[in-house]
Amino acid sequence: MDSGKERSLNTPLILVVDDDTRLRKLLQKYLTENGFRVFAAANTKEADEMMSWYAFDLLVVDVMMPNESGIEFTKRLRDCGQNVPVLILTAMGEADDRITGLESGADDYLPKPFEPRELLLRINSILRRVMSKPPEKQKAEIRLGAHRYDLDEHVLYNGGERIRLPVAEAALLQLLAERAGQEISREELARQTGNETNLRTIDVQITRLRRKIEPDAGTPRYIQTIRGKGYSLIPD
Repeated sequence: MDSGKERSLNTPLILVVDDDTRLRKLLQKYLTENGFRVFAAANTKEADEMMSWYAFDLLVVDVMMPNESGIEFTKRLRDCGQNVPVLILTAMGEADDRITGLESGADDYLPKPFEPRELLLRINSILRRVMSKPPEKQKAEIRLGAHRYDLDEHVLYNGGERIRLPVAEAALLQLLAERAGQEISREELARQTGNETNLRTIDVQITRLRRKIEPDAGTPRYIQTIRGKGYSLIPD
């Protein structure tokens, strides 16, 4: 992702989407060196996957990509209610092309070739505008098929019905949900839930949670076992 240099979790997180491997790596390296946390995707399919796990502060998107262009990708995001800022990069610098990019919902438009410093200035300008706006209150929840888990209320729902969980299972689900997509060791889960003396208790509680959440507890989709390590919650 980024260099070994330690960065604050408040550091802006940027996703670069470009099918040009050389340029993608150069942008990732340059932006990382200038203080950002940076992920990179070779196409919009990879970008969709990364965006399902991470809340990016800004996307840097190339226009000319196979299957789905940067403009089509931006328009799709806006149509779906995604308001993440988008800076479009393209070799097409004509006025009509810039207008098309902005009409798709992009926040800014930078024709290639460009000076890296100008890219940096435009990114910082977008982020200043965005961060000056009052934050929107978003409901923190994850989807697990027919179920959803509210991280603020610490409540599991099946449709509109509240599922009551024993205290131990509720604490375990909250830990997994707060770190969705990450591997968490059995030892850490046990320590965080006060079960250090018996790791087997974690396995039993996981089995009970699966029976409440999984369509088929025997072949879990959402609460996955990481062999030799622990567990990971993989939401929709």
